[in-house]
Amino acid sequence: MTRRVTGYAAEVTVSDGHRFATLGGVAVRNRRLVLLWLRRQALRLANGHGLPLAAEPVRLSTGDDVRPVHFHGSGAPDELRRWATHGAHQDHAIQALEAGFPALFTVLDPAVGLSLTLAGWRGSPADR
Repeated sequence: MTRRVTGYAAEVTVSDGHRFATLGGVAVRNRRLVLLWLRRQALRLANGHGLPLAAEPVRLSTGDDVRPVHFHGSGAPDELRRWATHGAHQDHAIQALEAGFPALFTVLDPAVGLSLTLAGWRGSPADR
């Protein structure tokens, strides 16, 4: 018997190469909401380290937002902002989800050896 997966999950994680932590995650009903949540988190992290952004057309509960991260250089926030606002990156992410693959994007803050990963996939958070 095959298990039918009807939802999607997304998560933002951070690592210093030795330790790994989840900054937050969400379970949603479709891949578009995964992408919306990941874009929101990328912009929140890039633009203000957790400061509220303007209202969005589709609103997930505020408790779903990730914890802020302090970047030591401008490269990682710029890359997050570019990923969240560039159509080709969004097209690639939604195509990966449509094909059943995870959508992954990682940025590095080389000043402190920090890597931050945005991930979305078909299934539940436990399926990562």
